Amino acid sequence: MAKIVYSMLTSLDGYIAGPDGDIGLPVPETELHQHFNDMMRQASAVLAGRRMYETMRFWDSPDRETGATEVERDFADAWRDTPKIVFSTTLRQVGSNARLVNGDAETAVRSLKTKTDGLVILGGADLAADLTRVGLIDEYRLYMHPVVLGGGKPYFQSGLSLALKPLGTESLPQGVTLLRYAPANQAA
Repeated sequence: MAKIVYSMLTSLDGYIAGPDGDIGLPVPETELHQHFNDMMRQASAVLAGRRMYETMRFWDSPDRETGATEVERDFADAWRDTPKIVFSTTLRQVGSNARLVNGDAETAVRSLKTKTDGLVILGGADLAADLTRVGLIDEYRLYMHPVVLGGGKPYFQSGLSLALKPLGTESLPQGVTLLRYAPANQAA
């Protein structure tokens, strides 16, 4: 059975993007980037909403690799190799190694969870909120940068109520602290 992990970079004040919609967080440098490369290589699949998918499509293009560093090329390879499931009611098509779901996210993810083994990475606050409400997220990973954005798109959508139990912390390069949590009602 798959383990669904909602994983995002966030500011100390809990935002994944600033007030103007711009990411606003420092770009991962080589050592931190390698951490994300390793996680992507472990993933059986990636779940993304439209906005997150469109942001990450940056990594699909071989043209993107012109001038890219070795760690960036490695991430692009891992991204392209990992199957993606994109949830959107407005997109009509997605790129290679991606499947579009424009219907019931809960049913699609429940099916994926029972038919897939390993790590499934979830990116995007809106999709994460929908899956949180129906109890489908197994772990929350907050990669906290030592910056304050002062507003914007929060990691946890407004109105969510969720009790969590800590799974651990890890200090990473660039002053980033990884905070890991599981739903408090989840069996150990």
